[in-house]
Amino acid sequence: MEQNIAIGSRVRHLRYGKGIVNDDKITAWEIYFEKSGKLEVSKRSEELEFSEQLFDAPKSTLSLKEIEKVLKFVLEQYNALEAMVPLGERWKGGTLIVQPANSELQSKEIPVEVFFHKITMLRDRLRVLEQNINSHKVLDDAEKVELQQYITRIYGSLTTFNFLFAEKNDYFVGQKS
Repeated sequence: MEQNIAIGSRVRHLRYGKGIVNDDKITAWEIYFEKSGKLEVSKRSEELEFSEQLFDAPKSTLSLKEIEKVLKFVLEQYNALEAMVPLGERWKGGTLIVQPANSELQSKEIPVEVFFHKITMLRDRLRVLEQNINSHKVLDDAEKVELQQYITRIYGSLTTFNFLFAEKNDYFVGQKS
């Protein structure tokens, strides 16, 4: 196999599909595959074909690390990255049971992890809504404050579920007096 293939060359791997060479190491290429992500493939691999070979490095390319850094920055700006919020240890594996007052009706059981995930997703979406309100181009400051107060009240209502969180810094916080 050709040893001096440039970064940016397009490849096809029998198992991993299409990819782009990101780094040329001593014995392997670091390749970013569309479906499998970043993998190292031996330069001796017979499962790798070059579909578009570059022999001179393309001008002004970004490395995968630089692209990842930019992407992470943009996703964090719009709160699109969900932070892993831990469930309190005592609730793991538990079940939330909702029992109707009428004993003839069936109760509903929900795994606590599922319920907790929905609560944290709700919080994440409220944060995105909050950011959208704050950066809205048409709303004036008074309207933004009014909408923010509704969101603060929603957070206050959700403090009921703070007992589920493992960490206090993840708690919902309503209006502070």
